[in-house]
Amino acid sequence: MLERLFKLNEHGTNARTELLAGITTFLTMSYIIFVNPQILSTTGMDRGAVFVATCLAAAIGSLIMAFLANYPIGMAPGMGLNAFFAFTVVASLGFTWQQALGAVFISGVLFILLTITGVRSWLIAGIAPSLRSAIAAGIGLFLGIIALISAGIVADSPATLITLGDLHKPQALLAILGFFIIAVLDVLKVRGAILLGILIITVLGMVLGINEFQGVFSLPPSLAPTFLQLDVLGALHMGFLHVVLVFVLVEVFDATGTLMGVAKRAGLLTEGKQNRLGRALLADSTAITAGSLLGTSSTTAYVESAAGVQAGGRTGMTAAVVGILFLAALFISPLAGSVPAYATAPALLYVAGLMMRELIDVQWDDVTEAIPAALTTLAMPFTYSIATGLAFGFISYVVLKACTGRFREIHPAAWLIAILFLVRFWTM
Repeated sequence: MLERLFKLNEHGTNARTELLAGITTFLTMSYIIFVNPQILSTTGMDRGAVFVATCLAAAIGSLIMAFLANYPIGMAPGMGLNAFFAFTVVASLGFTWQQALGAVFISGVLFILLTITGVRSWLIAGIAPSLRSAIAAGIGLFLGIIALISAGIVADSPATLITLGDLHKPQALLAILGFFIIAVLDVLKVRGAILLGILIITVLGMVLGINEFQGVFSLPPSLAPTFLQLDVLGALHMGFLHVVLVFVLVEVFDATGTLMGVAKRAGLLTEGKQNRLGRALLADSTAITAGSLLGTSSTTAYVESAAGVQAGGRTGMTAAVVGILFLAALFISPLAGSVPAYATAPALLYVAGLMMRELIDVQWDDVTEAIPAALTTLAMPFTYSIATGLAFGFISYVVLKACTGRFREIHPAAWLIAILFLVRFWTM
């Protein structure tokens, strides 16, 4: 049955290898079941329901990837997209989390249409590589400042806006320790380094009496507080135009780059297999819509899937194992509820650091490429908005290229995105 479903022999693999690859991928990305509820619950969403939605969205997305595309890529709610959902759309712009879920649903539907019609490829081709790299790095910085604040390492200041927090507090010290544990374990290539770091700090917090142990196993919490609670009509308000635009843009760049990168590493982008990449893109798009109905931010392909590929994963069986393990994780909700913010902050900070390496691909010797990239990266954390960073980047890119007579380098997609952001600023 497995051979018929996943064509194991054709891909030079076997069931045991695929099983181990799936477990490896799950261990590297399972930190999201602790981090995502922590982030989204700041909007007023029920933490238990978000935990269930996270596990189900990851399971559904991974299983769709397994059976529709036969790719060894795990899916789950994306880092960066969840921060944009919670801290920009809800906290900064003042919209309800129900409306934010509506925006995720709309972006998912648009994403499916863009994928089916081929417009997705047109958008990707139209954005300069420097800007694409800057977007990833900017989201990394945004995650970084969120992590430092939630750990108490950075605090607000009336004189300087932000300043160093109180490093004598045990929460801040534990967060710092957690960061180094994760970094060292990852350098030593220990599987599940991020997850282990979160769990170690959680246990230390319990030993010190800072947070309370709530158990490990139980039946899953109710999904009712978030299931089908999205407000699509509210999301159609004009104020949500740029929110949906940002969701779509980040989903396009993040998911497509991850899918192509991991698939290439697995040797799946060879002649005659391009149709499977199209199916993988469609699976990714469908998972976003499903996740919004369950009650979580955008679901996307995880770059951590490269760990499973490194372990030998070559088919959808790897992704199927990931999906099954996320379903099994539904029964550890008490453990997830025991994890405090200072234990997940190191994971956010470490992921942020990894995302910063994208800046190496910016064309720094060309001012018309470098300045828009720098503005994109800097504006995201300093305005506390991924949307603003994107706007600064695209608008400055078009202006600099146009004013220096390099019109031919401006793709129509870049013009379109820059104009949409200008309209948004004009109507604010």
